[in-house]
Amino acid sequence: MRIAQMTCAIGAELLDVNLGDAVRNDDLFNEIYAALLKYKVLFLRDQNLDRLSRKDHMAFARRLGQLEDHPMAPSHPDAPGLVQIYKNPDSPIDRYENAWHCDGTWRDTPAMGCVLRCIECPPVGGDTMWANMALAYEKLPADVKAEIADLWANHSFNSSFAAAMPQEQRLAMRAKHPDAEHPVVRTHPETKEKILFVNAFTTHFVNYHTRDRVRYGQDYNRVGQDLLQYLIGQSEIPEYQVRWRWQPYSVAIWDNRATTHYAVMDYPPCHRKMERAAIIGDKPF
Repeated sequence: MRIAQMTCAIGAELLDVNLGDAVRNDDLFNEIYAALLKYKVLFLRDQNLDRLSRKDHMAFARRLGQLEDHPMAPSHPDAPGLVQIYKNPDSPIDRYENAWHCDGTWRDTPAMGCVLRCIECPPVGGDTMWANMALAYEKLPADVKAEIADLWANHSFNSSFAAAMPQEQRLAMRAKHPDAEHPVVRTHPETKEKILFVNAFTTHFVNYHTRDRVRYGQDYNRVGQDLLQYLIGQSEIPEYQVRWRWQPYSVAIWDNRATTHYAVMDYPPCHRKMERAAIIGDKPF
């Protein structure tokens, strides 16, 4: 296997390797995992169903941990746990794809990582971008780091995916998936890096409005929200990003603990079929 770094900040392409072989080869799996921790997102081409069956796709992801389901997307009928992200251009839910986000932060235990394969994609457009949120934290001004060191934030399924649902259905989903609270700066459990941990699912700080931070209640609305939007906007800085152009049977593997990503919706109405194995993570600290 060869590793080709893609940008100075994030991302590498794995060459001359079949991901299915890593299911049975410990040395190869360990080499790939070490590269994932280093580069945060890995890419492969030509991983078709003969080289990487759906069962091998799931088996590789299971080497990283237990798979999670998704409340909005079904699993493949032949591979329970392999979520079908099949985009229908007529569905309003699809509009939520194009935002900088970190998968599942509305859960108490967001995904540790994901293994995503493209089955069908537009001939042009539909790229995905990732941002290195360890670098985003590292580059913050010192006074901002001090300001956010002890902050926690609310993350909501109800205010994002569920917002397009009828009220009765949305309230039922909120009861099933209540909001979660996470530190604004988390520590990566393996690399020990500090990670800026806010994204499109983040609605507000839960402990910003204190006597030390605000004079009057109105300050909470302006200063807190302005700070949150500034932090979420760090994902948009090109120097922290990598951009991947999909082809059928390309694969992306990313460390969800240290990145955000954005599925670019610049393509004309068409189907975009992706299959994703997401791995259950731990509680951020």
